[in-house]
Amino acid sequence: MTYKKNICMIFTAIMVVCVIFLCSCVNNYSSVEPISKTEYMLGTICTITVYDDKREAVIDAAFNRIKEIENKMSVNKSGTELDAVADYAGKNFVKVSDDTFYVLKKGKYYSQKSSGAFDITIGPLVKLWGIGTDHARLPSQQEINEKKVLVNYEDLILDEENKKVMLAKSGMSLDLGGIAKGYSADEAARILKEKGVKHAIINLGGNVVVINNNINGKPWNIGIQNPFEATGKEVGTIKVTNKTVVTSGIYERYLEENGKKYHHILNPFTGYPMDNNLASVTLVTNVSIDADAMTKNIFYLGVDKGMKYVKTIQGLDAIFITKNKEIYITDGLKNNFNVDDSSFKLMNIK
Repeated sequence: MTYKKNICMIFTAIMVVCVIFLCSCVNNYSSVEPISKTEYMLGTICTITVYDDKREAVIDAAFNRIKEIENKMSVNKSGTELDAVADYAGKNFVKVSDDTFYVLKKGKYYSQKSSGAFDITIGPLVKLWGIGTDHARLPSQQEINEKKVLVNYEDLILDEENKKVMLAKSGMSLDLGGIAKGYSADEAARILKEKGVKHAIINLGGNVVVINNNINGKPWNIGIQNPFEATGKEVGTIKVTNKTVVTSGIYERYLEENGKKYHHILNPFTGYPMDNNLASVTLVTNVSIDADAMTKNIFYLGVDKGMKYVKTIQGLDAIFITKNKEIYITDGLKNNFNVDDSSFKLMNIK
């Protein structure tokens, strides 16, 4: 992927943030002017907006916490704890921080729950494709086959007593891109709440957390990205209070080769991007790290199986958008979701 394409991706991310911010302000007018700050972290545009606290230091504290997590777990940085684990793969255990161990434990749990559809040891395949980087390319089948054998969450060994981890085979590596943003969003929200913030929106590139209601005591209106628009236009809005809204879609990052787009959500079983009729999945629940990890498995399952899976999890709701512009929502969202784009059709669930 060229540098120009990366700039376009960043611009798109900024537009998505703007859509979410603007949607959150619809019918929420107040004399209280919010304070907002945007940083590029975790490989995406991150924005925190606080409505009832004028101290910029409060937002800085939340961003400092995100930066701390990024420095430990990001695949976009060198010298992280994940790099050390990869360096000693097949050789020895590596002591990691409480943060990293917690996310790895959660990641392995959700890898098991998904039977490997979401797998945090997918690092070799992610690096091979390089989608979202300057060295993105379409790998050969032989290359994919060679990396697939290195992907197996069961080969991640966790020593909880000593907070040590090891990958069983040389050449294995971790990728927490499907879960670390959720943890970061949860931690940013925790910091804000501890500092007395009562009304805020945290948006880490599609991982949104809202604290309480808006300043007028009404639910926040959060825009849901139109997966076919590169300008950040929303397909609809959802009303939420004290929730996280997490979206994964084929529009976020992709490689275009010979007229075909290869998105970044990889299937660990085939080594290629997941291929079904879905364009995006949005989950609404209480904890962002859980929603972040579950979106990939639910995307893999598709509408029918994905909907059945969502219904087994208490407090979880979902919005499925298909490639033919059909929208399916769970019962818990029927009074809180509005379709704003007439080219999309809200479907009844059979």
